[in-house]
Amino acid sequence: MIEVYELKKRFRDVQALNGCSFQAQDGQITGLLGPNGAGKTTCLRIILGLMVPDHGKVLVDGLSMSENLHEGRKRLGLMPDSSGLYERLTAREYIEFFGQMSGLSPQEACANTKEIISLLDMQDIADRRCKGFSQGQRMKTVLGQAIVHRPQNIVLDEPTRGLDVKSTRTLRKLLRRLSQEGHCILFLSHVMHEVSELCDHTLVLASGDIVGRGSPKELCEMTEQNSLEEAFLTLVQEREEVKP
Repeated sequence: MIEVYELKKRFRDVQALNGCSFQAQDGQITGLLGPNGAGKTTCLRIILGLMVPDHGKVLVDGLSMSENLHEGRKRLGLMPDSSGLYERLTAREYIEFFGQMSGLSPQEACANTKEIISLLDMQDIADRRCKGFSQGQRMKTVLGQAIVHRPQNIVLDEPTRGLDVKSTRTLRKLLRRLSQEGHCILFLSHVMHEVSELCDHTLVLASGDIVGRGSPKELCEMTEQNSLEEAFLTLVQEREEVKP
């Protein structure tokens, strides 16, 4: 579980986060939505221990990231943009490398990588260099990198960007499977349809704070709107109108 309490972060004249608090539960896919400039990237960097907040704290499986950074990072898996693949490595080499970077021994990284290749049905590309991979193949590789060290918590930043319909469906299926196995999944996205289809719980971030939370259906009922997109726009607009 990922717990965020009263995060505040300021960059000169910009208050990026203003008391942001939420929880992402085990066994659920939690979507974090927000317009550009809402503070999503700042929040993500603090969760991952890449940035120190001015105020507040993040707990990962009950561990404070400020006090147990190394152990906390072991419990997190980040699925980054697939454009950053090391294309001279094979998919197997890439996943094994990140396994060792996450603290696994070479033997553990090798064994876990074999399991990941089977889990993600990557046998046909495992020993091919990543250069020339399709978007779907790249997606599987970076997801493998994120979960090779068996983290309880998985964070995805715009994971469907650039994916075709088939690859998007494959990713959805894999994320649902991981959620059903009890993993905590935090899903950052701008794509309302994806969040509606995939997320059990949804958080709307605007002006550095959470302005709406609940299932996509609950957010629609709360705002008396027929779609998550309209509910999102309503919540963000209301926040902008009351912002000092």
